[in-house]
Amino acid sequence: MSILVDKETRVIVQGITGSQGIFHARLMRELGTKVVGGVTPGKGGTEIEGFPVFESVQDAVDSTGANATCIFVPPAFAADAMMEAADAGIELIIVITEGIPLLDVLKAKRFIRERGVTLIGPNSPGIITPGECKVGILPQAAFMPGPVGVLSRSGTLTYEATAQMCKLGIGQSTAIGLGGDAVVGTTFVDGLRLFADDPQTKAVFLIGEIGGTAEEEAADFIAEGYDKPVGAFIAGITAPPGKRMGHAGAIISGGKGTAPEKIAALKKAGVEVAESPALIGATAAKLLKSPAVHRRG
Repeated sequence: MSILVDKETRVIVQGITGSQGIFHARLMRELGTKVVGGVTPGKGGTEIEGFPVFESVQDAVDSTGANATCIFVPPAFAADAMMEAADAGIELIIVITEGIPLLDVLKAKRFIRERGVTLIGPNSPGIITPGECKVGILPQAAFMPGPVGVLSRSGTLTYEATAQMCKLGIGQSTAIGLGGDAVVGTTFVDGLRLFADDPQTKAVFLIGEIGGTAEEEAADFIAEGYDKPVGAFIAGITAPPGKRMGHAGAIISGGKGTAPEKIAALKKAGVEVAESPALIGATAAKLLKSPAVHRRG
């Protein structure tokens, strides 16, 4: 099993006629994802590299039965694209676009939540269930099927983490790039809940970074009695307060959101924290030796 995407997921690409949209639509299709078409207003009724192009998301859903979308729309139009997808009945929205105005994201997130739709991103590399479905820009070569669920705020560190796991023969059930913006849809806690109900997932690995409180909230949730072993790595331990480090969400303000605070909270909750990015694979291997894994079979 997996969470959110599998071999039956039917994907459309909003912004498919742009250079990034068609490039990644083609890669997703080559890897076996069911990319059933795309949407570009003004180009409905045309075709690009074998993909039908629709005028609206509703047209795409009605014609293809799509239930997921991958958004490559420019920042000024991305929030409208997100809300259009939710209104058309899409169940899973993955937003690759970065730099979307914060107020636009807040408006779209509320609209999407009210309709019970799952949002990943913005500024996300996507989601992958290795061997079954990839939606986004994640590199397939860094993943393989297996028992570890991965939730990450960092795209590049996701690939580093899973590549280390793969070298040790440890695959992933599903990996999700949550997005690096200050406001995102799916959180660590949301992902932990989904993985808790997935029998294939034997352990979960979190890749966090400075800024915000997402990791502390995950620690509180795990401390309440999460019954699968959890590992983590937190990036940015040497980052200076008040300085943005890469992602819009990776900023320490008011003395909060530091790496030591996050690490302390996670350790207190019983999470195995890798002290260095080079130890992520070894930490994942340690999780799978946990008595909790063997009790669950």
